[in-house]
Amino acid sequence: MKSEFSDPPVFAALDLGTNNCRLLIAEPARHGTFRIVDAFSRIVRLGEGIASQGRIADAAIDRTIEALRICAGRMKRRRVTHIRAIATEACRRATNGTEFLDRARSETGIDLEVISPAEEARLAVVGCTPLLDPDRRRALVFDIGGGSTELAWLSVTGPDRAEMLDWTSLPIGVVTLAEHFGGVSVDDTVYARMVAEVRGALAAFARQHPVERAVTDHGFQLLGTSGTVTTLAAVRMRLPRYDRSRVDGSWLNWEEIRAVIADIRAMPFEARAANPCIGRDRADLVLAGCAILDAIVEAWPERRLRIADRGLREGVLMGLMAGIGR
Repeated sequence: MKSEFSDPPVFAALDLGTNNCRLLIAEPARHGTFRIVDAFSRIVRLGEGIASQGRIADAAIDRTIEALRICAGRMKRRRVTHIRAIATEACRRATNGTEFLDRARSETGIDLEVISPAEEARLAVVGCTPLLDPDRRRALVFDIGGGSTELAWLSVTGPDRAEMLDWTSLPIGVVTLAEHFGGVSVDDTVYARMVAEVRGALAAFARQHPVERAVTDHGFQLLGTSGTVTTLAAVRMRLPRYDRSRVDGSWLNWEEIRAVIADIRAMPFEARAANPCIGRDRADLVLAGCAILDAIVEAWPERRLRIADRGLREGVLMGLMAGIGR
């Protein structure tokens, strides 16, 4: 939607996922880029219980509406002129998704657009493209979400340019996997079952796009965007608190991925909750994220993984600015 204000343009991208509600507010900068002027993120667990009940719980709706009210207030104070607010897997799957969207619109003024998995994958790619190496012509970009995991197979055509050749969306995310297998106490057997479930879901896409052929023909790279990969990078760096400037664009090699997953698996729940880069809100979800990442790097064993603390919101912002420029 577009507000009554027109000059100067101020853009807002709101991403309501299965686990998080995130907002970025930005002003245009040079060469089609943008400058962030405000940001908000809150874990709302909108998808809590959907896998078992099929609907969004009343408590989850209340938490999310409160977060959306905060977002609406920030957008009003920043005099936002162009807004795109998107919702993903939880609203796609819930039987009461339309009721929730109506209530959100009525109580906060935010008109949420439920996007398709294909659009979700496309926006993640657009948001992450600046981090891709133009000398490696094939890339797998993945986004581990709360209710689903999107993977996009790309042709990198130059600096800041990539074409999505294929994509898939797995109905498996950190919330759904943790609810199915548990997230507080996860022993080796349970963890192995988590990885096996994701491995099975990935198998067809991995067969269609084998890493061996990509490495030989074009060069290959692996890029991940999600709370899982950014959390693992921050834990590996032993940061005293999460720092986006340190994490976004960083790298984890194969040995570091294995080591940090082993470290987190060895932590009891309270130790995970006390870790400043995990926290209590993610302590019961992080092992499910590790299992999803484990299965991905097993299927595409690239030597290094690039970490992106960017994705859907940045993709939305770039689309909004491109629309103004036309």
